[in-house]
Amino acid sequence: MKKIALTATAAVAALALGLTGCSSERGGTGGAAPGESEAPAGFEEGARIGVALPDKTSENWVLAGDLFTQGLEDAGFQADVQYAPASNTVAEQANQIQAMVTSGAKVIVIGAKDGKQLATQVEAARDAGAYVIAYDRLIENTEAVDYYVAFDNFKVGQLQGEALLEGLEKNAGHEAPYNIELFSGSPDDANSAVFFNGAMDVLQPKIDDGTLVVGSGQTEIGQTATQGWLAENAQERMDGILTSTYSDKELDGVLSPNDTLARAILTSVEQAGKKQPVVTGQDSEVESVKWIMEDKQYSTINKDTALLVDQTIKMIGQLQKGEEVDVNDTEQYDNGVKVVPAYLLDPVIVTKENAEEAYANVPSLLEIVQSY
Repeated sequence: MKKIALTATAAVAALALGLTGCSSERGGTGGAAPGESEAPAGFEEGARIGVALPDKTSENWVLAGDLFTQGLEDAGFQADVQYAPASNTVAEQANQIQAMVTSGAKVIVIGAKDGKQLATQVEAARDAGAYVIAYDRLIENTEAVDYYVAFDNFKVGQLQGEALLEGLEKNAGHEAPYNIELFSGSPDDANSAVFFNGAMDVLQPKIDDGTLVVGSGQTEIGQTATQGWLAENAQERMDGILTSTYSDKELDGVLSPNDTLARAILTSVEQAGKKQPVVTGQDSEVESVKWIMEDKQYSTINKDTALLVDQTIKMIGQLQKGEEVDVNDTEQYDNGVKVVPAYLLDPVIVTKENAEEAYANVPSLLEIVQSY
């Protein structure tokens, strides 16, 4: 897999913290050199752990918050789990992180609302003696991120691209070329580009050889982005594409980066009275699992949130004890200032054919699958 370099094009927000009395050093070193994480020094049992998550636009974020609250308490820590309001800007999450630093959190786990605008807060956390773990979304433009824990998001994109090709061959009803459209996530989420680049690693050769035709001609991530990961934005864009491009031809498939957008895209197509295309997704949202079993949505990605939270809490425990922290990737995730040591979990593609096997350890989803 090629190294993923995330370009730092957005200016870091200058949000004043006004912190006082927070000068403790981690392990007495006073900070790591750029591009390196410090050796763990340990901290007291029962310490406060901050978890700053984005808004509740996805079922997985809601689940993550519940799992962190219970899991941290079970591990003997004080859990401070907060969400940034959906209606607010990144400033609210920045304020929440500031409060966690001021209250003495020893580790702050951040699912970034905008990973390009939190460098000031992350550096303040480091200066106050806290460790920072970027959760699911990479935090950019700062050396003060100690670790990154996520599913392998480039592989997620690759799996989505492979699923789209597989679905087209099975369900398009004709031979290539296939007419497709491309959607990507919110531009303020660093993962959006990683998902898209992974998918295009698979799809671009097929576009180049004529197997796939992007009818709208919109193939750049700036053209395909969905601000805020909002369903209404995806549906509005799909409405426009169908009107401008597909009045006299059929749309065979759509690359959708997640389940919420997949359902919005399919709703747009249905309302336009067009043939149902092959549509990918991600997150194994309950409604999309139902749609997959009903042959509406073709695929999703299973990223078991419980596994991701468990791994994060394990890393926190290792930091507390002063042990070496588990990582399995030290080359891939360059945040513009340093390559962040990462622990990556493997995603699983899910279609109707393998859903029962894929959700064998997820009782709520397995029950849905077995009901069909």
